[in-house]
Amino acid sequence: MKIVVCVKQVPDTKGGVKFNPDGTLDRGAMLTIMNPDDKAGLEAALRLKDQYGAEVTVVTMGLPKAEEVLREAMAMGADKGILVTDRVLGGADTWATSQTLAGAIRNLEYDLIITGRQAIDGDTAQVGPQISEHLGIPVISYAQKIEIEGDSVIVERQYDDRYHVLKAKMPCLITALAELNEPRYMTPGGIFDAYNAEITVWGRADLKDVEDSNLGLKGSPTQIAKASDKVRKGAGEKVSLDPGASVDYIIDKLKVKHVI
Repeated sequence: MKIVVCVKQVPDTKGGVKFNPDGTLDRGAMLTIMNPDDKAGLEAALRLKDQYGAEVTVVTMGLPKAEEVLREAMAMGADKGILVTDRVLGGADTWATSQTLAGAIRNLEYDLIITGRQAIDGDTAQVGPQISEHLGIPVISYAQKIEIEGDSVIVERQYDDRYHVLKAKMPCLITALAELNEPRYMTPGGIFDAYNAEITVWGRADLKDVEDSNLGLKGSPTQIAKASDKVRKGAGEKVSLDPGASVDYIIDKLKVKHVI
């Protein structure tokens, strides 16, 4: 079995975010981590590797520094890492990003593709399903449990307070929830091997069946009108009332807000 996992290097929001003048994130100026949903997807792939002897290839698109998440993935147990990086790919929205990743994946053999449900820097949950559409394969999103049965994958798909059980023939794409599992730690030996391993680097010329008009900022139909870091809340209204008056005050506020 061959599994491709798409991961993304995202800003560590605890350290704050910074923006370029055009409204895009200044990724080179921020502390970064592996996107949590993607890390759960990677762990799911590694568990399938442990169980079935699968080969796990991790792919990321980003700046050259995104190599860091590939080495982290390899230190956890992934077999190969591929970095897709090129200036013409910068500023991509979900459409252009999914086109890029699909163009890279067309170079690979795969039975299963796993992505995170969504990235914490965008929260769109669009890239995974878009990749499946570009590649013409089925997608099962919001996976909270994954099993393999012959040439099919069986997935528990989260749905409100219950779940669906879906089965699809491979090749198939799955989007994983952060709650899917508890990702393993890197091992000392894994770290040593990962930082001595070669990372494959692809650029625009390595993408298959992708038009220039669908890449980068120019190929992104979504444009950012305005961006800023999180808005700081004011101190709010403070009152000092006895318990009875406090209850009446809160109920009145909830009625004004149409909560009750």
